[in-house]
Amino acid sequence: MKIYMFLIMFFLLVGFFIVSQNNLALKNTESVNTFFSSYGNWLYDLFESSRGIIGYFVKMEWLPEQGDVFLG
Repeated sequence: MKIYMFLIMFFLLVGFFIVSQNNLALKNTESVNTFFSSYGNWLYDLFESSRGIIGYFVKMEWLPEQGDVFLG
């Protein structure tokens, strides 16, 4: 439940940030279209960045070499 609340708050804060940075009043259609365009671009960039980071971690070699033995 806490994760969902964090995600909702995060996406709301991003929306408020976009509104404040672009001085949008959201009272007319043009401002609403600008908001959704900016928010969509931000979501797309977030997805692409996440995809690149996850791809990097998937390609990493996570298993130790044959000669490396942990004698703890």
